[in-house]
Amino acid sequence: MLKELNKSGDVILFMDNDISKPELEKVLPYVLHADAIRHKEYDFGSYKRAYEYAKRKNILSKYDFIYLVNDSVYGPLLPIESLLERMEILGTDAFGLVCNPHKKHPHIQSWFIGLRPSIFNTEWFNHFIESIRPQSSKGAVTQLYEQGFSKLVTEHGGTWKCVYNVSGRGIYNKIKKLNRKGMPFIKKAAFNRHNGALGKQISYILNHAAPDAKAAILSGAKDTFGEEYINWLLTKNPIKIIFRNIKYFTKKIFTEGL
Repeated sequence: MLKELNKSGDVILFMDNDISKPELEKVLPYVLHADAIRHKEYDFGSYKRAYEYAKRKNILSKYDFIYLVNDSVYGPLLPIESLLERMEILGTDAFGLVCNPHKKHPHIQSWFIGLRPSIFNTEWFNHFIESIRPQSSKGAVTQLYEQGFSKLVTEHGGTWKCVYNVSGRGIYNKIKKLNRKGMPFIKKAAFNRHNGALGKQISYILNHAAPDAKAAILSGAKDTFGEEYINWLLTKNPIKIIFRNIKYFTKKIFTEGL
């Protein structure tokens, strides 16, 4: 991700953990600045710190766009330049890769947001990002910051739009369909959902990815979930695949009903 983003502009990286100095130094060739601290403010807490760094260095005026991107995905599976162009030609003040078209609170999903100066140079955005604080749950973060940001854009007369509209948990559960529409990322959460029932979709995406992208994703997934689990998840045995799907749907029926 950092290597690809670095091809298109400056990268400021903040991590929500207490990483060791030798580990942090591994990313330095691909970033303008990198730091890490356990802040417990989710992705928006890291976005805040990156924004504050850029503001302290007085470099915000250099950029036609800034992007807020987190690492909840594997990828990109396509050149990052083409992805950024797809978002920038939308012509709106804020834009994103994926919109959640929630009936009451439609919003840009926070893992890939783009901003023009008409947003990131405003007082209201500065107040919004500087006010990020730890919350009691991920749900609170979603309501206050993810949904809240898109709402604030509209309230201040701005416009926003996304490349994809994906309702509910489709961003995790419909990854093959999205991939065939050009989605260049896989949400990491897809790897451990539904008792492994998404393994077939993941295998499809990996088998259609460039060799270097496939190798990078598999390496990252094995580090996160363990090699044994990934080998189990990506089995080609049709009986095992059918069984895990039956097990998942049976559990779903008894938990949620028909």
